Order: sequence, then C-alpha cells, then structure tokens
Amino acid sequence: MTTTTTAAGTSRRGRPGYDREGLITVCVEAFNRNGYEATSMGALSRELGISKSAIYHHVDSKEEILDIALNRSLAELERVVSEAEALDAPAVEELDTILRESVKVLTTSLPYVTLLLRLRGNSEMEVKALQRRREITLRIADLISQAQKDGDLRSDIDARTASRLAMGTINSIVDWYRPVGGAPDAALAETVRQMVLGGLRAPAAG
Repeated sequence: MTTTTTAAGTSRRGRPGYDREGLITVCVEAFNRNGYEATSMGALSRELGISKSAIYHHVDSKEEILDIALNRSLAELERVVSEAEALDAPAVEELDTILRESVKVLTTSLPYVTLLLRLRGNSEMEVKALQRRREITLRIADLISQAQKDGDLRSDIDARTASRLAMGTINSIVDWYRPVGGAPDAALAETVRQMVLGGLRAPAAG
C-alpha cells in the first residue's frame, strides 16, 4: 500500500492503483463529463474501478474532492494576480501579465478550471468559490480603470464591462481547447492578450 497526505497534512493509507492525486484527477474528469451534482460516490466508484470504501481511504467525501479541485484552480488564478501586482508596474503592464498568465493556467489545469467555471452556486462552498472568481474580475476592472486614467487604454469603455468580456474570452477556451502535453500554450496566451488589449488600447496620438 501507499501512504498519502491529506489537505490537513495527516497521512492516510492508500490503495493499489491510485494515489490521492490520481484519484482526484479521475473524479474531476467525471464531474466535468457528467455534472458534479449528478455524480454520486457510487458513480465515482465505478469510474475508478474501486470500492467506495477504497475512495474513503483518500478523501472523506465527494465535497472534499470538489473543495480540493476548486482551491487548486482558484489559488493558481489568484497567484497570477498577486504576482502581477508585485511587479509594481503601470496598470496596463499588470493587466497584460494577468491576461497572458491566466491563459497559461487554464491550458495547464484545464479540467480544474473547467469545473470552477461550471459552478452554479448550489452550496456554500460553491458560493465562496464564485465570490473568489468575482474578486479576480473586479481586480482586473480596477486595473483597466487605472490604465484608462493613465491614458494607456481608451476611456470610452466601461471598465467592469471590459473586465467581464476579457475574462469571458479567456473562460470560453474551456469549451474548445484540447491540450497537447502539459506545457502552457504560450501561442494561445499571446493571441488572447493581443486581441483583448488591442481592442482596449488608446489610439496613438496624432
């Protein structure tokens, strides 16, 4: 048997065939394919090919799997925002970094971000996750607003609307993108940032 570590840091005896990470990956894929609400522990047991009791050697509940998955994607997106802010650069440069790096997070963690984007707020956990998503969008709106004041972005566009449209463009990638390997898709990230910022840039003087 293998020994795995829970989110709380305590060790747990595993079962042959799956470590905790592998089990969560399969479960997230099942949630995305069938819907979280419609996927029971019995369905996960069949998907994994192990008993429900074997699943409970890794996690306490279906809700814990969701919590782990949501925290993973949100933590990555929040890291992107924090690292951009740490640059202490003009707002437009911070925005540029967030757009590019957010696409890279999506392309390397596609199943987890897909699960996050399909939430409907049906539980307290989901509501909290959605609030964290909104905070990211609001931070981007603040950057757009500041960049408008700096004269780097056009001022005839509402900052919050632009933020929602920018993130909507990035989020739509989950509907069609199919990753090859585990590397971030730098070309896609560059295309997105060029399209979004290209539409927001202030016209050159003269």
